[in-house]
Amino acid sequence: MCGIAGEIRFDGGAASWGALSAMVDSMEARGPDGGGALLRGPTALGHRRLKIIDLSERAQQPMVDAELGLALVFNGCIYNYRDLRRELDGQGYRFFSDGDSEVILKAYHAWGWRAVERLNGMFAFAIAERDSGRLLLARDRLGIKPLYLAEDGSRRLRFASSLGALLAAGEVDTGIDPVALHHYMHFHSVVPPPHTILRGVRKLPPATVLELDADGTRQQHCYWEPRFDAGGERRSPQEWGELVLTGLRAAVLRRLEADVPVGVLLSGGLDSSLITALLAEHGATLSTFSIGFESCGEEAGDEFRYSDAVVERFGTDHHRIFVDEAEFLPHLPGCIAAQAEPMVSHDVIGFYLLSREVSRHVRVVQSGQGADEVFAGYRWYPPMLESTDHAGDYARVFFDRDHAEYARAVEPALLDGDHSRRFVERHFARPGARTGIDRALRIDTTVMLVDDPVKRVDNMTMAFGLEARVPFLDHELVELAAVVPPELKLACGGKGILKEIARPLLPASVIDRPKGYFPVPALKYLRGAYLALVRDALDSRRCRDRGIIRREYIEDLYRRQPEERLTPLGGSKLWQLGLLELWLRERNL
Repeated sequence: MCGIAGEIRFDGGAASWGALSAMVDSMEARGPDGGGALLRGPTALGHRRLKIIDLSERAQQPMVDAELGLALVFNGCIYNYRDLRRELDGQGYRFFSDGDSEVILKAYHAWGWRAVERLNGMFAFAIAERDSGRLLLARDRLGIKPLYLAEDGSRRLRFASSLGALLAAGEVDTGIDPVALHHYMHFHSVVPPPHTILRGVRKLPPATVLELDADGTRQQHCYWEPRFDAGGERRSPQEWGELVLTGLRAAVLRRLEADVPVGVLLSGGLDSSLITALLAEHGATLSTFSIGFESCGEEAGDEFRYSDAVVERFGTDHHRIFVDEAEFLPHLPGCIAAQAEPMVSHDVIGFYLLSREVSRHVRVVQSGQGADEVFAGYRWYPPMLESTDHAGDYARVFFDRDHAEYARAVEPALLDGDHSRRFVERHFARPGARTGIDRALRIDTTVMLVDDPVKRVDNMTMAFGLEARVPFLDHELVELAAVVPPELKLACGGKGILKEIARPLLPASVIDRPKGYFPVPALKYLRGAYLALVRDALDSRRCRDRGIIRREYIEDLYRRQPEERLTPLGGSKLWQLGLLELWLRERNL
């Protein structure tokens, strides 16, 4: 896992060394083990390296294959690279390194852009062709690895693993994108691609390849989309369970591919506990890590009793990390600075502090992110079974505010349509999903998951040079889960099929426990110093001059009780506004 950046000029000019250097330097945390750059006329490639596979200097990037006329920068991990290498060996390709990066280069030469269809892993990469001047950009199927773009008309395109790197290069339109703002304040801060909160920055969608010719001509290919056609195959519940267990076991074992130890983020929930069980079953020596916060009223702030039960069963080398509320405030600036885009979930700061501690012990961890979206673990899925207004019922449960409230919240110049509702309606209307729950699972798996939980994992772990791997987002497992009958996923209060396959492996107390959420009360209810922080940001002249949020709306939120400021999903509307302003400040915008 690393950081990549680059530039391609279409007007005959030379790529900017200064811009490339600024982008690479800004991403040092993503790749603390080294950096490199390649400048070749109109094309420039830059890289920050985190050594995980092939720790030798032969795997340094940008990786250049002079014989093939190709250069690569790559962020991520290809889990099936050994199999691909054997296939390419059989075709006569010669290798000078032992890792996955060179396999991508050879695969591209052998199979063109469709080589991505053969890759099992998480990735964002760029390949520059020396002789044609073409540049190819690619992103993995579930968007686990980010790729941001900034264009200057038809003159130039820059790309990077973080939005902040593009800002470091300069010459970016930093005005607020009204479509993205609508999504941010409606869609629980999920801003679907290609939009970001800034007008001048876009992101390459997941499962997408973008080919850029030297003259600016481009072709974009979407190479993967799971089909949610549940019920097409007739199998017994036991047969479905065996398929899922086999698929999950393969996904977990694939993610052991590394030349350094691999740990587990063990929350105490079903998902991370299953990962731990399957790794222990394989005989892996495991380091596990759990985090807890202060409790808030009847809301427990930790799940240590559950993670302890898993640790006791499998004898892992366990690390309990307790975060006192007093730690949040001094670390918030660093957490916000690590966010490529503003992320409103309260537990982002917890994940940030967890990553800091875990990075002191291991460089790679497996995480349970994605199981709720893939196997129907959230409370808004069951009502979708009986729904006759799929898009409307989904919006009522998931959206942070309706369009009428949004119209009261933002300045009129930014009010140009109900973008989030239209986006959901269009997505639900697409073919490939039969039922309301299938449509909800599809949008959550391919959109919400990418730009909330997955982005949160990447941003917070990479702030400390920690690589996170997410076996529940193995694309083969996602394809399988998409066709598992909904009633098997919804059973037992959600994720029923996972609970059943876990019974021979895990304590019943872990499997049948209520679903846990970390409340992080300091940000959920905004009292004391945290409320003062938000007030200082929102009441500042700088914020007033932006002309984004109407003062009347902010004052109305101040007057409400903390519980009255919560969204349907339990987020703080006031924190959402404050975070946006604090995020813009961290970038001097």
